[in-house]
Amino acid sequence: MTEKKEPIFKNDGVRYIVPFILITSCFALWGFANDITNPMVKAFSKIFRMSATDGALVQVAFYGGYFAMAFPAAMFIRRFSYKAGVLVGLGLYAFGAFMFYPAKMTGDYYPFLIAYFILTCGLSFLETSCNPYILSMGTETSATRLLNLAQSFNPLGSLLGMFVAMNFIQAKLSPLDTSARSQLSPEEFEAVKDYDLGVLINPYLAIGLVILAMFLVILFMKMPKNGDSNHDINFMPTLRRIFHLPHFREGVVAQFFYVGAQIMCWTFIIQYGTRVLMAEGMTEQAAEVLSQRYNIIAMCIFCISRFVCTFLLRYLNTGQLLMILAIAGGLLTGGVIMLQNIYGLYCLVGVSACMSLMFPTIYGIALTGLGDDAKFGAAGLIMAILGGSVLPPLQASIIDCGELLGMPAVNVSFVMPLICFVVIAVYGRRTYLRSVGRLKG
Repeated sequence: MTEKKEPIFKNDGVRYIVPFILITSCFALWGFANDITNPMVKAFSKIFRMSATDGALVQVAFYGGYFAMAFPAAMFIRRFSYKAGVLVGLGLYAFGAFMFYPAKMTGDYYPFLIAYFILTCGLSFLETSCNPYILSMGTETSATRLLNLAQSFNPLGSLLGMFVAMNFIQAKLSPLDTSARSQLSPEEFEAVKDYDLGVLINPYLAIGLVILAMFLVILFMKMPKNGDSNHDINFMPTLRRIFHLPHFREGVVAQFFYVGAQIMCWTFIIQYGTRVLMAEGMTEQAAEVLSQRYNIIAMCIFCISRFVCTFLLRYLNTGQLLMILAIAGGLLTGGVIMLQNIYGLYCLVGVSACMSLMFPTIYGIALTGLGDDAKFGAAGLIMAILGGSVLPPLQASIIDCGELLGMPAVNVSFVMPLICFVVIAVYGRRTYLRSVGRLKG
């Protein structure tokens, strides 16, 4: 007689369908913020006449907010509740989005970085709260599948963010290319910059209103209190306890490199595609817009692949699947480096299929067995998002070289994601060996 399994949205006899839908919607909302921002590296570089390295400060500020707020968020959630953490996250998200208006009024670059930092402090609260909150809504056996399902809606927000960036920012910016902008007089430059910043801030102000509405819905909705019984902080003892666990400690490292790889591939596809398409005779703005379309295709593939890989997890060990995906991603990245034509761009689009399941799978593996310590474990994994702040500027500095080893520097720069996929493949392999009892320590 086969054992009857509890429904995936049910734990200890309680159904969590409505809370699951509300919290899952937050996954889409931070996906929107992540992927409307990636093309802004190129946009700010043009608007303020900066190098790719200076433009990549957007990612430093964006993912720096994740790093700075992760453990404060965990302590707040431990002291209060998951719901309180979600509300603070939404509040900071909305405030940061509204900060784009005063940033635009200053006409300077750095106030935008402050706005991004505040916004992502909110995202850090959201991710530190929502990921373990979703895990708590499932049983021990269904929790990782439940998180993968919730994370499957993150790319839908990302797709919307990319679409908005392409159609409401990139396509509406002044058509002057980088070369023409460098020849503008100070007065002409200020006029073009003011126009472009006015275009850029509108989607952020709109999403701020959406986030405010979501804040009010969750504020007045009765939400479960799973995992909210222990309010003791015990910060250092908890940290020592969780970092003593190899699967968690290694998971933090793997997540650092995964996030770095994801952000590099989705940010610098604009620079990569622009070089390839301009070599085929397109103007710079047209090449940038078409490159963003390729980025949207990549995200569609990412979204479809996530659902497919979530299904495959029913039949494959999580570590084994993670290793296979990382190896495939590394091979495609090799094509991105070596090919200097449209086929290299196709390889870069294909990498997204391999990245689809990595974040939630690493997350689920690392938090396995942590119990109430999952709040601090989640914070450690969110801090690992620092990889999206540290690694893209390194890649940007390579791109700014123009040419390296007789190849376009933008091609050579993708050695950075290649290294990341090697690290992830090793973690997948070690996870698989650990699960079958062939790895000690």
